[in-house]
Order: sequence, then C-alpha cells, then structure tokens
Amino acid sequence: MNAPETARNLSPFTTHRDPASIGCEDIVGFDMIRRLVAFPTVSRDSNLALIEWIQEHVEGLGATTALTFDDDRRKANLFVTFAAQDGNATRGGIVLSGHTDVVPVDGQPWDTDPWAATLVGHRLHGRGVTDMKSFSAIGLAFVPEFLRRGLKRPLHFALSYDEEVGCIGVRRLIADVVAKGVTPTGCIIGEPTGMQLVVAHKGKKSWRCRVRGHEAHSSLTPRGVNAVQIACDIVAWIGERARAYRSAQRQDPAYDVPFTTPHVGVIRGGTALNIVPRDCAFEFEIRHLPFDDPDAFFADVERFAQSLVPAMKAVDPETYIEFDHLSTLPGFDDDGRNAIADIGRVCSEAQGTHKVSFGSEAALFHNASMPAVICGPGHIEQAHQPNEWVSLEQLARCEDFMRRLALHLCVA
Repeated sequence: MNAPETARNLSPFTTHRDPASIGCEDIVGFDMIRRLVAFPTVSRDSNLALIEWIQEHVEGLGATTALTFDDDRRKANLFVTFAAQDGNATRGGIVLSGHTDVVPVDGQPWDTDPWAATLVGHRLHGRGVTDMKSFSAIGLAFVPEFLRRGLKRPLHFALSYDEEVGCIGVRRLIADVVAKGVTPTGCIIGEPTGMQLVVAHKGKKSWRCRVRGHEAHSSLTPRGVNAVQIACDIVAWIGERARAYRSAQRQDPAYDVPFTTPHVGVIRGGTALNIVPRDCAFEFEIRHLPFDDPDAFFADVERFAQSLVPAMKAVDPETYIEFDHLSTLPGFDDDGRNAIADIGRVCSEAQGTHKVSFGSEAALFHNASMPAVICGPGHIEQAHQPNEWVSLEQLARCEDFMRRLALHLCVA
C-alpha cells in the first residue's frame, strides 16, 4: 500500500455530512478503485491479470491465499485470509465477497474511458465502479488499518470470476473453502445496494430456445417454415406470462420489483430479407419470487412451443424447437436474525432490512452454511449502463462501514 493511501483521513464521517463537501482526497480507497477498474475483466475474457496483482499485493501484507481455476485455467477465484493475532485463520471472522468480472462495454456510448475510473463532478465513472469493484477495492485499501489495529478475528476476501454469467466461479471457491474447514461468522457481499442492508433477493433461471425452420424464397412463404416468426410467437407468449405475473394478486411489496419477471434478452435469426429464415435462437430468463416456481413457468413455455411443432413438421419433418438450460441461481431469503446481519446493521447504521430483484452470490454462501448479507456502494440502476458511475458520497459511506467493521474485527 503506498503512503498517500494510508495517510488519508481514517476518522468516520458523520451521517449528515453534505455530499457536496466530499472530495476524492477523502476516499481511502480511491487509488485502489482506479487500479482495479483499469483491468478490463469482462466475463468473456481472462481475469488472471487482476487476480495475480491482488494476490501479490495481499501476500505482501502478510495474507495467505488460495486460487481455484476454471477448467481452462484462464480464470481464477482468489480466497484471501488475514489470520487473527492468535494465529486463528479458520474460525469466526468475516468474508468480504466481490466478483471480479464486469459486463461488456461494446456498443455503449461512453463519454469517458470505461477502463479508467474518471471523476466527473462528485461521481466516479468507469466500468465496474458500481458493479462491483469499489467495494472490494475499499476493503483492500483498509487492510493496513485493520492490521495496524490488530485482528482479533480472521478477515477473508472472496474474489470470484464469472458472476455476471451465472455465479459460476464462486461455486468452486466455496467448495474449496468448505473442504479446508473455514467457518466464518458470515459473508458480506458488496453488490450495489446504496449501502442498505439486504437480506433477500429473487432466484433466477435462464434458457436458450433454438428454432429450426425450413428455408424458402420469400415469395413462396407458405412453402417455408419461418424460424424467426415462430420464435417471435414464443417470445410474445412469454410476454403474456410476464403481464400475468405483473397483475397477479400474490406479490411481495418488500422487493423493489414486487412480482416475478420473465424477460427475453437476446434474439438472433435470419440471413436476408428475401429468404424465409431457417434458424432463430433467443435467450430468456425468469427472476422469481420464492412462491413462484420457475420450472412450472418453463414447462408452460415448452408446452406452448411444442404446440407449434406439428404445423412445422407438416412442411418439413426435420424442423424442431429445442431448449437448452443456461443457468440457475437460487433465491436468497433470510430473516436477518443472525450474527452477520447484526454486524451488518451496526456497520451500515441500517434502520431496517431490504429485498432486491437482482441476484448475487449470497444464496450460494448461505446454502454452504455461511450466513450472508448484501451491502455495497452505488445503486443497481447505474450498473451495466454506459457511463456507469458511483457517487463519492456512496464511497464515503462504504468506508464508514469498514471503519465500524474494524470495531468488530480488531483489538484496538
């Protein structure tokens, strides 16, 4: 850690501090955020440069580290442990969890370099500043202060790959942590919640639908099977189901979107306007409340799709509609009555708990007997957008969270 970072003000801000008075010089983790954002860790690419840099950095501060790789060894999770002063490295303590991957910037109209965290007024712009490198960077920036004050409990960092495409990497990290007998008090996932304490999120399942039609000249459409049109019929049916969920009486107003939401996000098909398209594929998901069954939704989609097949095969027996399962992320719904939630309330000064519609790694930690909460700087509305940004006020609140966390973790 360089001297300018450790020399910055470590006293807590007051809850009512004027956000306009906060400058980048007040943010302990400002330089670390800029360093992490500079690694272009889009999910389709390797994250190893970022992981190796952090590994070298924390080992220089005295941490022990463990890597778990994907099958191609192009990506890795990093689990970091700073042991307590008494040598305890496995029992109790806190895990600060953050994914290292970010979504693409392709085709988005950015006004600044997405791979350079850039201050614009009182906002820091850059891919990942909200989702979710700022949380991890701030935690890492505070390590020297935690160590200076002396750890009475272990502090861990869980840095994972491929969260954005289905929370893939963290599953291997968790399995490795469990196998090593690490039993933390709980895990804090720093997804953007506006520094509100979140104890529940929706589950998610996603699929790909592949339609094989029969090509023909566009002047002879009855002799073809239009794969794009059939795919659109299924998409329209999914839209009808989405409207039904929206108008359903059974909802949960504690969520920011209080109903289950099917969604079609990608569709590809056709080759030329004057050709009846042979192939079309689209990808869809459902983000579901605990009482709505995603498998029942999919069964209904598949049933409707198969009702279209006899007419297709009457033209060409080789036509079909098939589905591929893409990902499953279990829902997370905790009552907030555990030690990690109590710590989260104190550190965030939360007046209550919240539920969100986006997914996270919380359910996977929770299901592995590591209780979890979600709390991080920024708002999901700014994530995945061109000119993604986080306010300096949110970063300051996250740093206040870390200062209060020191009261739980540290001797002094």
